[in-house]
Amino acid sequence: MKEGEIVIFDKAYVDFDHLWDMEQREVIWVTRAKENLQFKVVGQMPVPAEGKVVADELVGLKNPGSQQKYPELMRRVTAWVEVDGKEQLMTFLTNQLTWSPSTIVELYRCRWEIEVFFKQLKQTLQLADFLGTSANAVRWQIWTALLIYLLLRYLAYLSNWAHSFSRLFAIIRTGLWRKWHLLSLLERYGTANSHFRYLSHPEQAYFPGFA
Repeated sequence: MKEGEIVIFDKAYVDFDHLWDMEQREVIWVTRAKENLQFKVVGQMPVPAEGKVVADELVGLKNPGSQQKYPELMRRVTAWVEVDGKEQLMTFLTNQLTWSPSTIVELYRCRWEIEVFFKQLKQTLQLADFLGTSANAVRWQIWTALLIYLLLRYLAYLSNWAHSFSRLFAIIRTGLWRKWHLLSLLERYGTANSHFRYLSHPEQAYFPGFA
C-alpha cells in the first residue's frame, strides 16, 4: 500500500499494529468499530442537520496496551447505512480527520457492494470449489468465473431481466446441453422483459392417454 491510498475492511480484521503501520505510511483506512472497543471521546465534530450521520467524534484508545499500539487519535463516525435494502446503525473508525462524515460512510457502503458481489460470485457460480489449487489454477478459475458473470449480466441487460441472478444462472445452466440463442431461451422460459408469463398450457402437464 502506498501513500494516499484508501483501505477499507471489516471489523474482523482490526489490528491496531497494522492500523498504526498504515498511519505511519500515510495510508487512509476505514473500518467497522468492534462493539467492545474501549475508547475515550476527546472531541466532537459537527454533524449535518440533515442526513443519516448520528455522531462524529475524535477518540483515543483507553486500554494501555492498545494505546501503545496506536498512540494517536482516530475518528469514530456513527450513521445509518442501507445494507441489503435495510438500514442499520453502524459505527466506523478512520484516520481521515478532515473529510465529511458522509464520505466515510459512503466509502464503506461501496465496499459492502463489492462484498455482496463476491458472495454472489462464490455462491451462484460455486467459485469456492476449486478444481485445481495451484496459484495459476486458482487465477484461471477466478478469471473464468468473472467472465461468465460479466456475460450473464450483459445478457440480463439485453433482456431487461428483473429477477434474481441465481434464477438467470439456473435457466442458462439447464440449456447447456444444446446450442441456444440465449435471448430466445429466456423468451421461451417466459422470464425476460421484466415479467413472468407461462407459455405452456395446463393440459401439457398430463401424459397422453391419462385423464
